[in-house]
Amino acid sequence: MNLSVAGTGYVGLVAGVCFAEKGHSVTCVDVDEKKVELMKSGVSPIFESGLEELMRKNHAAGRLDYTTDYASAYRNSDAIFIGVGTPEQPDGSANLSYIATAARQIAESLTGECLVVVKSTVPVGTNDKVEQFIRDFLVKDVHVEVASNPEFLAQGSAVRDTLHASRVIIGTESEWAEGLLRKIYEPFGLPIVSVSRRSAEMAKYAANDFLALKISYMNDIANLCELVGANIQDVARSMGYDERIGRNFLSAGIGYGGSCFPKDTKALKFLARQNGYALKTVEASVEVNSLQKTKLFKKASDRMITFQGLKVAALGLTFKPGTDDLREAPSIDNVKLLLDSGADIYAYDPVGTENFRRLFPTITYCETPQEALAKANVCFIFTDWGEIKAVEPAEYKRLMRTPLVYDGRNMYSLSEMKNAGVEYYSIGR
Repeated sequence: MNLSVAGTGYVGLVAGVCFAEKGHSVTCVDVDEKKVELMKSGVSPIFESGLEELMRKNHAAGRLDYTTDYASAYRNSDAIFIGVGTPEQPDGSANLSYIATAARQIAESLTGECLVVVKSTVPVGTNDKVEQFIRDFLVKDVHVEVASNPEFLAQGSAVRDTLHASRVIIGTESEWAEGLLRKIYEPFGLPIVSVSRRSAEMAKYAANDFLALKISYMNDIANLCELVGANIQDVARSMGYDERIGRNFLSAGIGYGGSCFPKDTKALKFLARQNGYALKTVEASVEVNSLQKTKLFKKASDRMITFQGLKVAALGLTFKPGTDDLREAPSIDNVKLLLDSGADIYAYDPVGTENFRRLFPTITYCETPQEALAKANVCFIFTDWGEIKAVEPAEYKRLMRTPLVYDGRNMYSLSEMKNAGVEYYSIGR
């Protein structure tokens, strides 16, 4: 089928590439000409495992193209997927301006029957408004409907999560729309859950916020473990055997980040308040996560007289391994506090350095963890990259002026670090 995708961020680009991989003819639309030319050359604007290979493969096969000319892309599409951003506003609500822009461009370009599918995460009821908005601005008298098809990919494994998803959720209001979406997803061979548009919109928030709750709960328990002398990793391992709980998302640390959990918890909290209801569990998750992010800095501040003039190694900058995304990364909050305290920061990340440099151009960036650790007075670990895990406990002792390590990802065993002569602080242990 002829498909178009509005937006080439994590959601839009990955969706478009995977649709092409399954045999559809796909045109990805973006307003940035330089970005479009970059993608045409086979270079991905985002760091995502396996994405560039599929981009090159499907572009060469003639199934995948990129353009800024939305009118020509949308004109004869069987379905148009909207995958633009819905960033958080100061009050926690979702900014829908990019959705509105895409919807109006679609309305002014359509020449025939079309299904518009919103993949972006939007508040419940948004798809109803999008459908009416498109119909208000239609230039030609054509049949158009809007469906909801939320994504559930994780950054760092987005391609795999799309091609081998646990399920595909489609929210429609007609048999025609449901049938067309089923046909589009038929080559994927995945379970399809067909619900109403509003249920699909809510399912996205409910799923993401449940996972955020799970993380925040474990971080809360970890904080209590420190006070009572328990080990959060032992607790998590014990819990994981219970099939009702499961093993995933039980790792304690310095909070969640990224493009989804922080934004979606705040958006659902805002939506509930708008409707006169308080989602107390979600509100608690937001509060716990906010406090958890700077827990390491507070621990170190209790230990140190000052950070003024000290060399501080910051290992890992992205919000998680496998991505160059810094959105809501705990490293940002901690680096700000360290700089304000006069620290001399030497940072390492295998892929996030350039993005971090735009935020903090004055700190020193290193090519290896060992370079950052050399003669350091303190080390903070913010992301559990494999390259950082590969640093042996003895190296901290050998390289650092003072082997003092604050690990926000619990990467090392307490006994190994103690035996290596490292003063080691982690989360919940």
